[in-house]
Amino acid sequence: MRPNVRLIPRLDIKAPNLVKGIHLEGLRVMGDPQAFATRYYEQGADELLYIDIVASLYGRNNLRDIVSRTARNVFIPITVGGGIRSVDDVTDILRAGADKVAINTAATKRPELIREVARRFGSQCMVLSIEAKRIAPGQWEVYTDNGRERTGLDVKEWLQRGVELGAGEVLLTSVDQEGTRKGFDIDLIRSMATMVDVPVIASGGMGTVNHMEEVIAAGADAVAMADVLHYDRLTIAAMRDGVKPDLELCLR
Repeated sequence: MRPNVRLIPRLDIKAPNLVKGIHLEGLRVMGDPQAFATRYYEQGADELLYIDIVASLYGRNNLRDIVSRTARNVFIPITVGGGIRSVDDVTDILRAGADKVAINTAATKRPELIREVARRFGSQCMVLSIEAKRIAPGQWEVYTDNGRERTGLDVKEWLQRGVELGAGEVLLTSVDQEGTRKGFDIDLIRSMATMVDVPVIASGGMGTVNHMEEVIAAGADAVAMADVLHYDRLTIAAMRDGVKPDLELCLR
């Protein structure tokens, strides 16, 4: 069992608001993202994940101001994704206070961007974001634009290539499970976590502490969650306290 599995609140942002949907669609406004971020930090979150979910519509990431405000009061690593298309974009969001960037769409269109970011800022800064949809037993396709656009890329092949190019971490979101509260795509996480030596963040489906235990056992190095926190179904502390004794060290 891997030590120090991280618990990471995921905050999906549309314009100035925190939003939440199901299968990355049907978005509902939740409120001020900074207030939620501060609350999760105070609860003991290990990191924060901000995703600009409409960045593709604007052609750029719009989270600079939100990240800058959050970084003044929150002292844990912040990862930012959505609309990051160049080394200059990465520079801008890091200057705003982010520690890492998660890149999906731009990387699928120009994979060399992964290498450029890793070389300039270090592989620990370059998180490969993969939105996966199951297309057959044991087979998943990479999607982009918040789970709307097909790429034709096989998730396993793309994961391996992304890591070879320099990605130091992988954010793996199951579009099928996202927002359902029915648990993670365990087959997806288990299949991908065994293929690479970089940390894998499981995202999509968290509803109970048991779901977290299952995905940690499947090989996740970190667990991203949204709905279960935004709706006060669980707190970070409750997750740590509720795990089985043999998993407690993974969350300390």
